[in-house]
Amino acid sequence: MNTKPLLVAALGLFLLGSCHNHDAHDHKAEGHDHEAETAAHDHSDEIVLTPEKARAAGVQTSIVQPGSFHQVIRTSGQIVAAQGEETFAVAPVAGVVTFRRKVTEGMSVAKGNPLLTLSSNNIAEGDPVTKARIAYETARREYERMKALLPDKIVSEKDFLQAKENYENARINYEALGGSHSSDGGELTPDGVTVSAPMGGYVKSLLVKEGDYVQVGQPLVSITRNRRLYLRADVSEKYYGQLARITSANFNTPYNNKTYRLSELNGRLLSYGKTATDQSYYIPVTFEFDNQVDVAPGAFVEVYLLSSPIEGVLTLPLTALTEEQGSHFVYLQVDDHGYKKQLVTVGANDGERAQILSGVKAGDRVVTQGAYQVKLASASNAIPAHTHNH
Repeated sequence: MNTKPLLVAALGLFLLGSCHNHDAHDHKAEGHDHEAETAAHDHSDEIVLTPEKARAAGVQTSIVQPGSFHQVIRTSGQIVAAQGEETFAVAPVAGVVTFRRKVTEGMSVAKGNPLLTLSSNNIAEGDPVTKARIAYETARREYERMKALLPDKIVSEKDFLQAKENYENARINYEALGGSHSSDGGELTPDGVTVSAPMGGYVKSLLVKEGDYVQVGQPLVSITRNRRLYLRADVSEKYYGQLARITSANFNTPYNNKTYRLSELNGRLLSYGKTATDQSYYIPVTFEFDNQVDVAPGAFVEVYLLSSPIEGVLTLPLTALTEEQGSHFVYLQVDDHGYKKQLVTVGANDGERAQILSGVKAGDRVVTQGAYQVKLASASNAIPAHTHNH
């Protein structure tokens, strides 16, 4: 019996079965790989940040809820001293300026503090204070002499009244030029006339420097109490129809980038212009407020005018927003360890919060502090290394 054909047939069946099992194993392995790739792809946009690292980075979240938000007109403006809160030390005499002490802008002064001295000793016309003092003393002695002689009728009533008039005029002139009892704070010293602070407050600006020659009545130093301030905003005339609905404002200062609310500073709207001026296409809107914070008069600020409130608006603090190539993003917290980058459309903002037109919905949990820390985490901690075994 020839057994060779039977052996060949058996060997063929064995090889066929082996190939079938190997193919089935390969297909099964490929299936597992495809499922893993699909799972990884489904979560490829998730950012992993453990609760411990999130706390260390200062990450805070809050749930988005609809609320009230004002219509906003964003513009520029300036902080100015309120009327009655600023005054000037002026020159009671003509003379050369000499500062009595180091006077700098922003320093605190009390009423009557000496600021500078005006001297006319080396001026060709002579010292006007000295001239006024001599005339005053001469008129005073003549008046006192006439007054003593009047009861005995040695001098006439007419001559006495003329002497009295000359005396009063000389006294007023002397005190106005720096007599020791001058109402404007000037005090006569051997070096000249001392000019003092007319009220307590802060030196806003120095209008003269050492060695300057000044005329009578010239402003020398401006002083402000810095208690009540004005916020003057310049609004484009295209918003004229909305000005009647403005109720308050927020503003940012350039030196600390902090937002101040007039509602928290006893602020109130004073007025708004009815027309634009000939020199400008802007309409002034003026508020008054207490300077309870360190706000410098004269500073230019960014202003957010607040008008009619809108209800049911989704808003987020500006700290929740990040920007890339002109687009805005927020980070949603999807679980304890995971965050997701979300594109949003931003509307108006009031310097603190921004209106969100699309991209998030009520109930979403959004990163409101530490958004840039989450953004940095997205560069290295992507979800493929994340097992979800929390």
